[in-house]
Amino acid sequence: MLKILKTLCIGALAATVTAGTAQAEWPKDRPIEIIVAFAPGGSTDVMARAMQPYLEKELGAKIVIINKPGASGEIAYTQLSQAKPDGYTFSFINTPGYLSMQVQRKLRYDPKSIQAVARIVDDPTAFVVREDAPFKSLKELVAHAKANPKAVSVGSSGVGTDDHLATILLEQAAGVSLTHVPFPGAGETRTALLGNHITVGGLNVSEFAGGDTTNIRPLVQFSDKRAAEAPNVPTAQEQGFDVVMSSERGLAAHRDVPADIRTKFSDAVKRVVDDPQFKEQAKKLALPLAYLSGEDWEKQMPKRLQSFQEIWNKTPWVQ
Repeated sequence: MLKILKTLCIGALAATVTAGTAQAEWPKDRPIEIIVAFAPGGSTDVMARAMQPYLEKELGAKIVIINKPGASGEIAYTQLSQAKPDGYTFSFINTPGYLSMQVQRKLRYDPKSIQAVARIVDDPTAFVVREDAPFKSLKELVAHAKANPKAVSVGSSGVGTDDHLATILLEQAAGVSLTHVPFPGAGETRTALLGNHITVGGLNVSEFAGGDTTNIRPLVQFSDKRAAEAPNVPTAQEQGFDVVMSSERGLAAHRDVPADIRTKFSDAVKRVVDDPQFKEQAKKLALPLAYLSGEDWEKQMPKRLQSFQEIWNKTPWVQ
């Protein structure tokens, strides 16, 4: 009997040591997957791939970026909520889409299962047109829309995203009727605009200020003041329309990821954001860095969620 008990104790001790070793090996025993909720080429994807080598260096781990576009981000967030909470799956989350979908429909995942890790940027929404478009300002675009209801089409990165909600708010502020055309991401929106399939492209400042602006021209940014990345683009308020909208982008984890792993990951993200080399790269990409800890970001979300609920109450964007 004593021999059996001794064997069981040794086995239990070995299992405990093995489990402790497995946890201590995080994150070096296999790659970390970071999900991007939009197609390649958009601002979130560009930011993710810019951060990738810096995070790999800080964590001493391999990171794989996985694009899961569709349903304005719900596909990606559902995958995160269903992932094993072991610290090997994270996702970028984007507001307003991450919050607005909680207003507009029944979700396939529980938002409470997801915890913010860090906000990285706060990127103003903007409208751009083709270089040869007849509109030189937002006022001229609105005048054309008033004279031609529904004739002005606005492409966005999906239903309930910042560019879509900016469109709704502009309709309310200007008394016009626009046609919304959703796409899987900003890359597809730009392609449709250049192909003359839509009148206006809803992009973020970083999606034109930090890249190729050939054949496109920004009309307006929906920020409360001109972004440093686009100082020559007037705000909607400057042009007589009180519309403010932006896209916050950051990282999130499953809420059941062990606290020590989540802390190590969030600390690594903060070090990346503070890295002078990354800051210089972010500047070249026109990424408006606006770091917040996950805790502070989550504290702000209820107020933003309420504002989206108020928009929905006035103008439900899904019939």
